[in-house]
Amino acid sequence: MTTSARPLGQERTASAEVATGSIPVGGRHPRDRIEGLDGLRALAIVGVLIYHLDAAWLPGGFLGVEVFFVVSGFLITTLLVREHRRTGRIALSQFWVRRARRLLPALVLCVVTSVLIARVVSADLLVDVGRQMVGALTFSTNWLEITAGSSYFDQTAPQLFMNFWSLAVEEQFYLLWPLITIGLLAFSSRVRVAAAVAIGGGSALLMALLYVPDSDATRVYYGTDTHLIGLMAGAALAFAWASPRLARFVTPSHWGRFGWVAGPLAGIVLVTEMLLLDEQEALTFRGGIALAALATTVLIIGVIDPAPAATGGPTVLQRIARHRAATWIGARSYSIYLWHWPVILLVALDNPSAPGTLSHVLTRLWCVVVTLALADLTYRFVEGPFRTLGFRGVGARVLDRAAALSVPTRRGVAALVVVAAALVTGIVVTAPAQSETARMLAANEAAAEADEPSPLPSGAAATGSPSGQPSAVPSAVPTGLNATFTMPAGTDIDAYGDSIMVGSLAAMRYYFPGIRIDAKSNRRWSDAVTQVTARGDANRRAVVLAFGTNAGVDEDGVVKVLDELGPNRMIVLVNVMGPFSRIEKDNAKLEAVARGRSNVAIADWASAVRAHPEQVQSDRIHPTIKGAHLFSNAVRQALAEISERNTGKPVVLKDLPIP
Repeated sequence: MTTSARPLGQERTASAEVATGSIPVGGRHPRDRIEGLDGLRALAIVGVLIYHLDAAWLPGGFLGVEVFFVVSGFLITTLLVREHRRTGRIALSQFWVRRARRLLPALVLCVVTSVLIARVVSADLLVDVGRQMVGALTFSTNWLEITAGSSYFDQTAPQLFMNFWSLAVEEQFYLLWPLITIGLLAFSSRVRVAAAVAIGGGSALLMALLYVPDSDATRVYYGTDTHLIGLMAGAALAFAWASPRLARFVTPSHWGRFGWVAGPLAGIVLVTEMLLLDEQEALTFRGGIALAALATTVLIIGVIDPAPAATGGPTVLQRIARHRAATWIGARSYSIYLWHWPVILLVALDNPSAPGTLSHVLTRLWCVVVTLALADLTYRFVEGPFRTLGFRGVGARVLDRAAALSVPTRRGVAALVVVAAALVTGIVVTAPAQSETARMLAANEAAAEADEPSPLPSGAAATGSPSGQPSAVPSAVPTGLNATFTMPAGTDIDAYGDSIMVGSLAAMRYYFPGIRIDAKSNRRWSDAVTQVTARGDANRRAVVLAFGTNAGVDEDGVVKVLDELGPNRMIVLVNVMGPFSRIEKDNAKLEAVARGRSNVAIADWASAVRAHPEQVQSDRIHPTIKGAHLFSNAVRQALAEISERNTGKPVVLKDLPIP
């Protein structure tokens, strides 16, 4: 999931900047201040942060990105319209410089610091870091990652700056939208609103059309062309709000009784989506994201409505949005967004934990503390100075302070800067092309294809030990179904799976000599149906199935596989573990399907990982070498459970040393 997101680029002080223009907007006094927008940013960043801390806590928290997009579209368009009304023109160069000084200094600090720390923590965090840095510093992350074939939803290497994709979308909006706005300002307000609605609607439609169920959705999620709905919803609102004729249509106090409940209702819709939607559901890409953008637009309308203040004070929605805590978080939302994902990755690798454990909660709380501390420091000492003084002003201040230092101190600071630059350059040049996980999976897949065990003569006897200790000499492969539930030897077992099984290949062969494994990365339950059906009656008397990491558990697919294998085979379903919001739901599906089938048992990989979170790779999904033995032992225990259940005889599983 993840899942992803960002407040980037938005003007944390734009509330005041927009509200203090010299030209009235929507009939409002030029000195009116748009309050509460920082509160909406707070909602957005809290949603994104919770989602990235643990997707299961808020499955649709990634929709916080849509909130940022709508707010940015509204504020930037309002700024452009006001400038044009006030001066008769839009100074593009000044606009772009303002955007650069708002974004780049904090971004550069985050990138450089994160790369230096990541080198100490884990080389896996530096895979393709050069491309990531180029994308971050040129605001092209989304298209670079699409071109490189990266996946937002399925990664063997955690990307240090994965969350910067939304920064790229916003900056590309900042680059092109002023030019389009200049053209639209030659037309009436109705035409401007219609144009923004048409662009946003077309983008949402394109996302829905390009999305393919049960496939990787990175292209439609990252694409600027497919993810404009939020930015355009905000722009359309800004055009309407700036028009005296259209302003009443976006003012809840003019909507009658419904106006007073529209904002809270929109908030309920948005929060409900965050609680229920999943990053891999078709509904998310076929209306869910668009609905979140529309709900946010209505929330903004409720927040900016000036009528309640004039008639009796702000509404409950406005008071919540203007609360001091919400304003504090919203003001720092850009820096929070920059730091939170690198911090989560670094802390997770330095102190591994598994979802569903107390240590996981504690490490995630620590991530929040570190993120907020870094964000506050960045806001005070980087964002603030560059926002108020600009590049030249900050440069002049730095030179003035440097001049007051002693010569040795100045030389020491200069040397420190040079060393840091050299270190970052060296880290980028020597960064690995693949993560340890990717290398392991590639090697295991090659080994599986090159070293597939050959079937033994049908007349040979199976010699598995009921104690669970693998036979020293592989036994015969039965060609027909042997309907017995004694503890199987490796030669009695077929295993099918995805990259989790691939990662456990060597350990599975160690625990079950002679096992036949059919596994490849990125397989899904639909592939399980295909592979098991293709082998038909040649499937051995015990079958291990490990799918669900990719696209979740398809309950109908599981049932089809079990029905194909029949009630006379021992069947192990390995449950799922990883940083996905669907884990509990997926595992509940497996439990439900297995219930009532005496020949089926669950290998509890999820609980094994919770007890030993250090035994998964940096991607928090695939097993390490020790983790592969943990996986294999979970399978062995499930087979023993089936045997005991059906024979009434206990199975003693001897501990096997890790080679």
